[in-house]
Formats: sequence, structure tokens, C-alpha cells
Amino acid sequence: MNDINLQITAIPAFQDNYIWLLETGGDACAVVDPGDAGPVLESLQARDLQLRYILLTHHHWDHAGGVPDLLDHYPATVFGPVDDRLDDWCMPCREGDRIDLDEMALQFRVLDVPAHTRSHIAFFGHGVLFSGDTLFSMGCGRLFEGTPQQMLEAMDKFSALPPDTKVYCGHEYTESNCRFALQVEPENPVLRDKARRVAEARRQHRITLPGVLGEELDANPFMRSREPEVISAAQTREPAARSGAEVLGVIRAWKDAS
Repeated sequence: MNDINLQITAIPAFQDNYIWLLETGGDACAVVDPGDAGPVLESLQARDLQLRYILLTHHHWDHAGGVPDLLDHYPATVFGPVDDRLDDWCMPCREGDRIDLDEMALQFRVLDVPAHTRSHIAFFGHGVLFSGDTLFSMGCGRLFEGTPQQMLEAMDKFSALPPDTKVYCGHEYTESNCRFALQVEPENPVLRDKARRVAEARRQHRITLPGVLGEELDANPFMRSREPEVISAAQTREPAARSGAEVLGVIRAWKDAS
């Protein structure tokens, strides 16, 4: 599988969402988190592609809302989390499953990463991670249905992946995430360089994704909640915060209020 020529293209949707289009050279393709069918259909028609697979990281409408319309046009297989809020068109996946995109010779491993939602999953394979709204570049998702401990466990799962993994998340949040992260670690040299590059990219209206996992480990405060600098920053707001989960919870609440 290492010789697969996997091409991943961002399809912008709504205000700041990205739907990811996967191609391997033939006419069969896949999309990740199609909240809106319209831009997907336009891209498929422009490229003369046939949609065969849909991957969903979670049930939120801006990630899954376009699926019914897409299925009206293409007989695609839908892989998504175990969640009764998704319709019966979804083939449920959980930790330990491997999904096969046979027509594209692709295979992805499923990770359970609840926190943003109770059933959130991620897909890893071929050197890429589709992290949905759990891990953002320089940030993490809001804890709508989960706990800081669950988010910490998700960050730990991601941390165990190869550092050169490319991270494809669901939103263009990197610039605002960098601004917040600099409040937590203003002297972090990796973060300062990342923030400079991201600001320049956004001035030129360029996408800031994918991120690189190794850079996230060096600069994303939500992946660094056990680091002394991040603990110290959290304790300026909550002196009792000591464990990784406590620190992550403090800085997530800090960002929510910023």
C-alpha cells in the first residue's frame, strides 16, 4: 500500500469547514465529512469522478448533513461512528475496525476519540489522520458531550502515531488557535514560527492544512497538557490544576471564554 498515490483535496464548505476529497488515480473517490452535498457534487462533476465511499467522523450536521443528497446521486458506502443520531445508511465503525476502500486500494484504522461528541471517531492510514473536530491544528474541539479526561485520552492516541502523520481536520481554525496557544506558551519557538507562517498563509487566502503531528506535539497546548509550561499557564487560572486532564480542562475553558 505504500506505493498508493493518494491525493487529498480540500473542498471548502459553509464558513470554515473542509470536506476532504480522496483520489488514487482512477475514477473512484471518497470524501470525508461532507456536511454540504453541493460543493462535493460540483467537484465530482468537474473531475469526472464517481463517489464510492463516504467517511464520517461524527454526527454534527456540518459534517454529515450532505450524505442523503450524495446518496441520491451515487451508490456510496458510508462509514461512520456508532450513533443512533445517524441514519441507517451508515455502516457503524469503532476502535479496532479497519475499513477497506477496495476500489481505491485504501485501508484506514478507526480510532475511538470521544470528547467533542460521545461517539466521535478518527481515521488513520497511509500517513494521514482525519481527525474531524477532535484535533485541530494548534487546537482541539469543544467538549460538547465529553470530558477533559476523554480529550486527554484522544490526544494520547494521536500522540502515539508517527510524528510525520499529516493531520486533516474539519475546520480552518489554525490562525485563531495559534493566537490562543500563544497566550498559553508565548515563548514556545515552534509555536511562534507556526503562528507567523499561518498568519502569512491566511493573508494570502491560502489553506493552513494539513498540519503535521510532530509540530502539534511541539506547539499545540492541548497535546502538551503535561508539559511544565502549559501546567504553569493553567495554574495562573486554576492553581489546583495538576493532572493532564485537569490542565487540559482549564485551558479548554480558557479558550471557550476567549
